[in-house]
Amino acid sequence: MSARRINPRLIKIHRAYSADEAARALGVHKNSVRGWIKKGLPVVEGGRPVLILGHELRAFLERRRKAGKRPCSPGTIYCLKCREPRRPALGMVEYVARNAATGDLTALCETCGTMMFRRARRSDVAAIMPATDVQIREAGARLIERASPSLYCDNRKD
Repeated sequence: MSARRINPRLIKIHRAYSADEAARALGVHKNSVRGWIKKGLPVVEGGRPVLILGHELRAFLERRRKAGKRPCSPGTIYCLKCREPRRPALGMVEYVARNAATGDLTALCETCGTMMFRRARRSDVAAIMPATDVQIREAGARLIERASPSLYCDNRKD
């Protein structure tokens, strides 16, 4: 079962929630909220049911989300297999233009050899991949841009 992204903006900051109410508001199981309390989510002391202030719950969830991010430093692309930003193998990256402004950077991971991809503006390629051999390749011609029509068409010459 995959982990869902929890939207902290579903929590109202000027309200106090019980564990069940917070779980219903976020669409998670109440044991998830109880686990967050064990991991350090602050609660209001001195009573049952355990109350959680909305602004503290939202801040806790935003901190968790921010801690899970792995931003790519210059010269790296995120590898989905390694789950880390990695340098391209042999320092080689290919940029394939999708339109006049943007395109895709592709490279092999130096650790596991998996293909890595990153969307980038053409003007930002030098800043994203400094001291790296970036080969810029234009995108292939589209069907509309071709000089001759396709051989596999329904138009018959009678």
